[in-house]
Amino acid sequence: MASKVAPNEVKERRDQAETEIIDVRTQDEVEEGMIPNAHHIPLDQVEEKIDQLDKDTEYITVCGSGKRADKAADLLNDRGYQAKTMEGGMQAWDGKVTK
Repeated sequence: MASKVAPNEVKERRDQAETEIIDVRTQDEVEEGMIPNAHHIPLDQVEEKIDQLDKDTEYITVCGSGKRADKAADLLNDRGYQAKTMEGGMQAWDGKVTK
């Protein structure tokens, strides 16, 4: 299972060039608000878009509560990428969101 990152640590790391946030929720869910600068790749599209990602970048996956993000991070890690999951998902996020 992928390592976890606390939401406050995600806030600190999201502006670093070597870290990207991938929101794996559905389109309807992200329309309610997304972490600023996050990239939306729904879970069911992660595998088909994986070749567009950079193996030198660390990824933090986010979903509603953490379960789908775990699946996405595990898939990325299995393919040689560096991925972690934000603990608690968007339910635990208390920062700004973009719509």
